Amino acid sequence: MVKPAVSPAPRTQYLYRSEGRIAYDVQGTGPLVLLVPGMGDLRSAYRFLIPTLVAAGFTVVSTDLRGHGDSDNSFSTYGDVPTANDLTALLTELGPAVIVGNSMAAGAAVIVAADHPGLVHSLVLIGPFVRQPASNTPLNRLFLRVLMARPWAAAAWRAYLPTLYAGTLPSDFSSYRDEVIRSIRRPRYTRAFSLTTRTRHDQAEMSLNRVTAPVLVVMGESDPDFPDPTGEAKWIARAINGRIEMIADAGHYPQSQQPEQVGRIISQFVTEVTERA
Repeated sequence: MVKPAVSPAPRTQYLYRSEGRIAYDVQGTGPLVLLVPGMGDLRSAYRFLIPTLVAAGFTVVSTDLRGHGDSDNSFSTYGDVPTANDLTALLTELGPAVIVGNSMAAGAAVIVAADHPGLVHSLVLIGPFVRQPASNTPLNRLFLRVLMARPWAAAAWRAYLPTLYAGTLPSDFSSYRDEVIRSIRRPRYTRAFSLTTRTRHDQAEMSLNRVTAPVLVVMGESDPDFPDPTGEAKWIARAINGRIEMIADAGHYPQSQQPEQVGRIISQFVTEVTERA
């Protein structure tokens, strides 16, 4: 198991939206990098990556999704497009950035880069959902909706999470999973999580051909969310003119499963594109 350094928690700040607040924090100095976790996750999903980026000379902003973590649970809509709107508002306030998006957040990042190219220097897409999976049939969507219904959503996610960490587990996996599940089980946060699981990625896929920023696709070789992780990474790279880094012994969260390798890869990429910009 990996046991890298973890950045201490900074003071939580808030972006005020019409229906609630989006929580984020800021660390470091230099060009801006925005870290966005995926569905059911917390901004501390990047706890191992943040120290590396700060040490490399970047201002690192990590944010919770709406209805997750320290963000409010009062929103009426969740998913790719609402997340993209939140990221756009945050970057409008903080300035242009490199966006690092994991899972669902990768789709939201693609939408922002397509619709607001002036706000996005480059994209790092980790385990990215930027199109509807081939397995996403109406029957499978119905099954997922039942599985992630409010009465048992937290328990189902707790049982499912270990499968997403195929390969090396982070040294703090048990405590981190407990933190994630406690967050979901809070009043009305289970509802927000359940609604987030219903998101679709059609808008992200339609936005791919309009992205002009440099793109790095980071995919765990054992990512169980994709029947063929390497094939999915290649498809995305072709669609978006990006480069690929496949991470051995990692599943859907390579940033916390192989943090030293992923931190080095992302730091080099971000340094390259920000210097060029």
